[in-house]
Amino acid sequence: MSETFDADVVVAGGGPCGLMLANELGRRGVRTLLLTEKPSTTTFPQANATQARTMEHYRRLGFAAKVRALGLPPDYPTDVTYWTRFAKHELARFALPASGRAQDLARQLGGSWSAAELPHRCSQIYIERVLREEAEKHRSVRLQFGSRMTGFTDRGDRVEVAAEPAAGGAPRVVTGRYLIAADGPRSLARKALGISYLGESGAVREYMGGPQHAIHFRSRDLLGCIAGAKAWQYISVNRDRRGVLLPLDGAQSFVFHAQLKPGETGREFSDTEARALFFAALGAECDLEMVERRSWTAGYTLVAERFGSGRVLLGGDAVHLFTPTGGLGYNTAVEDAVNLGWKLAALVHGWGGPGLFASYEAERKPVAQRNTAYARGFADSVGLYQIPDEFEDGTPEGEAARRAAGAYLLAHARAEFDIPGVTFGARYDASTIIAGDGSSPPPDAANAYVPSSVPGGRAPHLWLDDGRSLYDALGFEFTLLRLGKAAPDVAPFAAAAAARGVPLAVVDIAEDRARDLYETDLALIRPDQIVAWRGNRLPDDPAALLARVTGH
Repeated sequence: MSETFDADVVVAGGGPCGLMLANELGRRGVRTLLLTEKPSTTTFPQANATQARTMEHYRRLGFAAKVRALGLPPDYPTDVTYWTRFAKHELARFALPASGRAQDLARQLGGSWSAAELPHRCSQIYIERVLREEAEKHRSVRLQFGSRMTGFTDRGDRVEVAAEPAAGGAPRVVTGRYLIAADGPRSLARKALGISYLGESGAVREYMGGPQHAIHFRSRDLLGCIAGAKAWQYISVNRDRRGVLLPLDGAQSFVFHAQLKPGETGREFSDTEARALFFAALGAECDLEMVERRSWTAGYTLVAERFGSGRVLLGGDAVHLFTPTGGLGYNTAVEDAVNLGWKLAALVHGWGGPGLFASYEAERKPVAQRNTAYARGFADSVGLYQIPDEFEDGTPEGEAARRAAGAYLLAHARAEFDIPGVTFGARYDASTIIAGDGSSPPPDAANAYVPSSVPGGRAPHLWLDDGRSLYDALGFEFTLLRLGKAAPDVAPFAAAAAARGVPLAVVDIAEDRARDLYETDLALIRPDQIVAWRGNRLPDDPAALLARVTGH
């Protein structure tokens, strides 16, 4: 690469998408320069749910255990609960296991939850620190916090990126082969490329629709004020103040998101007023030390009309904006980075073709549309629920209303928080770099996932007889699985891969149950653990198959 290039890839944005991409590229030795105007990783609690698929990617990169050690204590329940007010009536509780049980449970579960990792409930303030620490371990990665992108020019064979210190200072220009802009919902890059969001931006609901006020605070005695057992989410359901409370450390750090009313929007809140918002949801008062407050808006179901142009691609919130029900925004952003990482590395290292770059939008845009639609459905389910006048009355009518609400909300919680189909079921069936075989995948459903080796979806998972996860046996780039005791010789395929410079691991899994799960003797698994091809014998022209799946 010419010495005039500052990096192979310039990444704008230091949130989960940008930091995850730095890890993916750094793991592959790609020279990466990340620019973010933030002085550090986020200090405000935002996303709080790491889905199981994201945890599987953290496992692939080697730091899932480090992430799982963060957040709530290992014995703290991750239940989702609904209350009239947190110090009053508990309406419904959807019980979920504590993080300390996750690894044992993962080995016991099957079917829809056959996975190397289970979900983890942990605030983004902790997750981003890990992503930064891990990215900094890679010699090919430079993270420049406090440096903002101010513009860029795509020269056809390179991208020149204008940057300047966020705190003020001399501007400069850096040059990379590619620019990946994960620069948030107000993305400079998306606007410069003339790309618009499409979808719904003004949904109004009683809850999770419209302006919100988030309060990060500390309290030593709050958990003692709450009327029931500990939980990960406490959701208030009353006609006065709807909102959600999330413990961050299981002891004294919390964040509360208050749904604002029409007369409360468009103005600043004092600390006293912010406390009143929370105390209305609590139904009592407690000690409360304010840390930080922010306003934000729920009700978005937005996906960009295009995911980039030329040598510039967009990821994360720059191309999709969610209402947070289902916890899908941050997780979708991480998978954007996973999809981009191996493809950019393949292009930089010379074994990937131009079809890889083009495949990013073809694969990720339908997933963004799918996931935002699921999030909107969850928001409608809980946010449009109407609360009767007698809901908090100490009367038989009030008790009946609360029982009815509890039944409804418990059913909703099962629908929103037990979503293996959403988590594992995203597919790339229409992608030009997937070699389909004409088979139809299982139907897409939020609450059920059917493992399938039909090319285009996540490789089916199982625990091997030696105790390892199948995913731990895969190579880091492409893997050709030989399944069962009668799998054919694959030397011609390995030779074709070597001739093209495609990194390939051949992995033998002789267990019959692995062959039964995949329903085929051979399966080619991409670096992102997606099935690219399957068959009972090698194709007549292995080089042609490799050319297709590597974008030539």
